[in-house]
Amino acid sequence: MARAMFEYTKTILNKVSFDANLFCREVQKALERLLPYEIKELKIYIESLIQENPDLDQCLIYLKS
Repeated sequence: MARAMFEYTKTILNKVSFDANLFCREVQKALERLLPYEIKELKIYIESLIQENPDLDQCLIYLKS
C-alpha cells in the first residue's frame, strides 16, 4: 500500500509542476504521508523535475529539514 502512495504522490507532483506554490504544498503533504526511505526517493524525483522546471527549486527547502 505504501508503494502505491509513493507512485500516487509522483503523479500528483507531475501534474501540479506548472505552479510552484501548488507544487510546494503537495511536497509538504507528501512528507507527512510517506515513509523515510520513500522521502529519499522523492527527493531524487523532485530534483529531476527541477531540471525541467527550475522554478520548483524553492520547494527543496522542505526536503532539507
